[in-house]
Amino acid sequence: MTGPAPAPAVTSPAAAARRRWFGLVFISVAVALIIVDSTIINVAIPSIVDDLAITSTQVQWVQESYTLVFAALLLVFGTLADRFGRRSILILGVVVFATASVFAAFSQSGDLLILARLVQGVGGAMVLPTSLSIINATFRGRDRGIAFAIWGSTIGGMVAVGPLLGGWLTTYYSWRWAFGINVPLGIVIIVGVLVFVAESKDAGEPRRVDVVGAILSVIASASLVFGLIEGRSYGWWLTNNAPTVGDWTWPYEVSIIPFVFLLTILSGVAYVYWGLYRQRVGKTTLLAFSLFAIPSFRNGNIAAMIVSLGEFGIILSLPLWLQNVLGYDALQTGFVLLALAMGSFVASGLSGAFGNKTSPETIVRMGIVAEIIGVTGLGLVITADATWLVVVPFLFVYGMGVGLATAQLTGVVLKDVPVSQSGQGSGTSSTARQIGSALGIAVLGTVLFTAVGASLDEKLSSVPGLPVQTQTQIVDAVVDSAGSAIPALEAQSPAVADAAREAFSDGTRYSAFAAAGFLVLGFLATLRLSGTAPHHEPREQPEPAPGASVPAARTSGEPL
Repeated sequence: MTGPAPAPAVTSPAAAARRRWFGLVFISVAVALIIVDSTIINVAIPSIVDDLAITSTQVQWVQESYTLVFAALLLVFGTLADRFGRRSILILGVVVFATASVFAAFSQSGDLLILARLVQGVGGAMVLPTSLSIINATFRGRDRGIAFAIWGSTIGGMVAVGPLLGGWLTTYYSWRWAFGINVPLGIVIIVGVLVFVAESKDAGEPRRVDVVGAILSVIASASLVFGLIEGRSYGWWLTNNAPTVGDWTWPYEVSIIPFVFLLTILSGVAYVYWGLYRQRVGKTTLLAFSLFAIPSFRNGNIAAMIVSLGEFGIILSLPLWLQNVLGYDALQTGFVLLALAMGSFVASGLSGAFGNKTSPETIVRMGIVAEIIGVTGLGLVITADATWLVVVPFLFVYGMGVGLATAQLTGVVLKDVPVSQSGQGSGTSSTARQIGSALGIAVLGTVLFTAVGASLDEKLSSVPGLPVQTQTQIVDAVVDSAGSAIPALEAQSPAVADAAREAFSDGTRYSAFAAAGFLVLGFLATLRLSGTAPHHEPREQPEPAPGASVPAARTSGEPL
């Protein structure tokens, strides 16, 4: 005769709390992993160009591919995580990300590196929304606010750590370690999440994923970025360089780029119509179309996308200019870019100090104005003989603007969104920012390299005794190498090298001014934001018992 079954182990509230906070540490490290990878690559690009001999177009794609896939799949994986399990999707995302990092580290060509970056974007899109959903499902009350603050601080800190870590690894080891370091970190994250983070998923009937909408959104965003990056290679209207696939070559005099942009328009329109149709029949949509009827949500997302376009596009050109024109190594470049992060940290403190005295809309506008001043100042001081002393102050001001604007803009966007739709609203806001970042790299990168080519061609025409064919070869070499060919020109002809440095400085300056122009548009968009009071959230539910299932609203983007 057997005795009574043993009672199940009961976890004390204190032990459950410690488990949650330990879990938050590993969730934050997972977020840090994907954020660092989006910034660590900036200072490593010149070394990658030298090692793999990639072109300037491939330079854009190395940075663009990750951001583009990340933006396109953010909402999709947010939905999948809520349906199949948040912890499972997060772990799968880390596995995908770390595996792709191995292939990136061992890439022997630009195309293989771009492919690895595309897969990394898939993994990153799994990690970010699920990290927020886990926090939303795990923490309650005051603890949830603290957890979201830690999550946000991790992102801000990693923006600073990325360039420094990338510069150190690239200078003293190899750019390949900028990717290889993701593997041991990934293993630590997986073990920690399995031990300390409980699985959670939405209660009730699972939502269906809008597969058609996801495909249309990927086609629209990918074709738009492809056209912006490849336009200068294939020709904006008439064919300059016919694209080939295997034995097939583009046969028409009209470039492929206008047709690519037509595909963008058609797929974008189809996506909107399809989403509105699903909304009318009561089905789920990737974007919260109904929320765009709210002025603060609509105008705030427009402002967020434009501001992101201006903010992150300039980060492509600065590391290239600092290393190829001023001659800094990767670590020195990381230290220069640290001024931007320091400004952002200072602004975060100021934002908290004035948050109760000044409306969030005003703080956002102040931040964008500071960004405009900083990036315009950069455009004014960037010359071939500039030093870090004239660059750092404007980077600091620019960073302060980024900190002020981004710290408050999410709250402004979501303040009038009903609590029941806050998850979908925050996911839409995150997607708008990621699309803006992707467009920034594409647009400002095109401005940079087009301006460099035009300026260098003009300067070389005044060099005596330089044949036209040689002039064309030099221009192509400087542009295609993203400036990495400039140091080698010094030994051949100091006059030509000086012209190349001046031309690359011109291109960087024009890119900064273009970024300032987009930020002005973003500021104008914020003028449509009202200062109405936010909706009050309903009273928090009591803390659940340890081990109890926690139904949570879907959260696929940034926290409230």
